[in-house]
Amino acid sequence: MTLVSKKAPNFIAPAILKNGQIIQNFNFKNFSKNKTTVLFFWPMDFTFVCPSEIIAFNNSYHEFKDRNACIIGISIDSVYTHNAWRNTKINEGGIGPIKFPMISDITKSIQKSYNIEHDILTIALRASFIIDKSNIIRHQSVNDLPIGRNIKEILRIIDALHYYEKFGEVCPANWNIGKEAIQATDVGIKKYLSKNSKKL
Repeated sequence: MTLVSKKAPNFIAPAILKNGQIIQNFNFKNFSKNKTTVLFFWPMDFTFVCPSEIIAFNNSYHEFKDRNACIIGISIDSVYTHNAWRNTKINEGGIGPIKFPMISDITKSIQKSYNIEHDILTIALRASFIIDKSNIIRHQSVNDLPIGRNIKEILRIIDALHYYEKFGEVCPANWNIGKEAIQATDVGIKKYLSKNSKKL
């Protein structure tokens, strides 16, 4: 079941913050208030595809921040396992100091509420949600366990969302900042396609 266009389920859970502080009552709704939010799930710490994704998000942290977008990551591991992974060197399979909160979904209640639990393994699939400032889910994608996600595509979707929010024009296939958007009218789509259909 897709959650796009619905309110993002709130949660209060243990988390380790970017400064290494462990808290027991991280409140998703309070943390993400008035911001675009990327909420992403990974299956388990100390695995294989997962550290590459978390490091990729971390390497792009300032690109998200420049867009007034916050990142929150979640897996079923405890905050103490998250902490151990943060304190493991990257060349030894760790992730190093991460600039965004890492949530512990040890009860698996959050992944169930977002409907992205693997039926057999009961761990999270590689799910990403983009949530707007009004707490509405505007995008979700789910990869199976062997397939890492594309962080640049997540940034592109945020750019498209922000462009629509600011200008009211819709963003066509392969849209990036600087490209033409579409006025959502019969005249607008005819004008756009007459100029751009061969470039799509």
